[in-house]
Amino acid sequence: MKMTSIKKNLSLFLCIALIAVTALFATGCTDNNTPSDSPSTNSQAEKTVLGTGETAFDFSVTDPSGEKTDFEIHTDKATVGEALLELGLIAGEDGEYGLYVKTVNGTTLDYDTDGKYWAFYIDGEYALAGVDLTKISAGASYEFRAE
Repeated sequence: MKMTSIKKNLSLFLCIALIAVTALFATGCTDNNTPSDSPSTNSQAEKTVLGTGETAFDFSVTDPSGEKTDFEIHTDKATVGEALLELGLIAGEDGEYGLYVKTVNGTTLDYDTDGKYWAFYIDGEYALAGVDLTKISAGASYEFRAE
């Protein structure tokens, strides 16, 4: 009889332990991609609005440390380069292929000096033309990334 009592208690203890482990495991497997109330440093962060004008476009800068800054640009200029130059967001030198952008949002990169440069992207794709030749397109997003 004593043996039956020990088996029942052991069985009860194992069931409780199994339930506790299952509860802990389920808690550890929650979806961490759900929105939270805390501020975010990803692309959903607040955009800085710059300029005035009828045309608006999104512009992002990813600096050498990987930190991304988002802007909403308002302008009456025809090209992305003209708009960004007017606002002081980019600077560079005129070269054989157009404007060679060396400074973006206050950070200067020079391939000849540090092996890094500013790459220009349109809608997430590497641009086939320079920023000074890129006409502003409604709904497009433009970005400079340190590479």
